[in-house]
Amino acid sequence: QGQLTESGGGMVQAGDSLRLSCVSSGRPFSSDAMGWFRQAPGREREFVAAISPGGMTTYADSVKGRFTISRDNPRHTVYLQMSSLRPEDTAQYYCAGDLDGLGGGRIIHYDYWGLGTQVTVSS
Repeated sequence: QGQLTESGGGMVQAGDSLRLSCVSSGRPFSSDAMGWFRQAPGREREFVAAISPGGMTTYADSVKGRFTISRDNPRHTVYLQMSSLRPEDTAQYYCAGDLDGLGGGRIIHYDYWGLGTQVTVSS
């Protein structure tokens, strides 16, 4: 399994934008589906966005139209561009990889995870 390292989190105000990055190492990248999840204090980890090896994307309803997931296979990197941020987007954001290339919104599909990066949005 690979290793994932997230970066790009921070403290912003409502309406601002952030771009998260996740670099994969230790295994081929282009055949894995990749996903972003988040977890707020006291809440379960939830799906945010996913991208297939071929570039097909899926999003949670709560972020559709505001967040964009993309991948750069030569750089072994997946991105999450977040716009129009809201206080309810505050969470630890995690990157995950699916060895089977299926991805999607189910946590159980993902085989390896990063340690996360914190995003805090103030009103």
